[in-house]
Amino acid sequence: MSLLRRSALVLSLSLSSVATYAQQAPSSEAPFVRLSPEDKGRGLNGVQHNFFFATTEGSRDQDYTNAGFFGQRLRPYLAGNQDALANLNRYRLQKWLYLGERLTFVGAVALYGQQVLAGEGDQQYFRDTQKAAIGVAAFSLLSNVLITRHTNEHFQRAVEAHNAGLSSAHTGILQRLAPSTIGVAAAANGYPLLALRWNVR
Repeated sequence: MSLLRRSALVLSLSLSSVATYAQQAPSSEAPFVRLSPEDKGRGLNGVQHNFFFATTEGSRDQDYTNAGFFGQRLRPYLAGNQDALANLNRYRLQKWLYLGERLTFVGAVALYGQQVLAGEGDQQYFRDTQKAAIGVAAFSLLSNVLITRHTNEHFQRAVEAHNAGLSSAHTGILQRLAPSTIGVAAAANGYPLLALRWNVR
């Protein structure tokens, strides 16, 4: 019975040390990122305000960090994950396009108003310059729908790719640290002992 207990003790200590190391290794590289419940539920053509994320388990509003207009505060957490960074770069590009579209729309509306106020005598609302301003404003609104349709998805995919990378790293470490051979070996006192062997790669 003492032999079985000794073998079970060696096995349990080995496996527990492997599991402990595997749990600690990914967390030292990058934390798990969580989106706020409101931001996680954004869909197509969703609102365009900044995302909020957290790297801790807390659920208070204070635990969430504003990612910034271009998601720049999330970028340091994604370092090393090319898929996550590519999605965040797409999000940044979409936000630049969104910003350009908003400035274009405001400029067109301002031009139309300036043309109305610049007229002498009776105000005119449909001169050639005003028609052009109306056309630019309409095109701007149409492009806004196309630009914002998938913008939020790029940020969400960046977070998902980052977290998926952590999960695969965790699985990979478990596979590397698992013993390649399990058997029974003879100890110096003649009693058999459980033997574990790892391949060093």
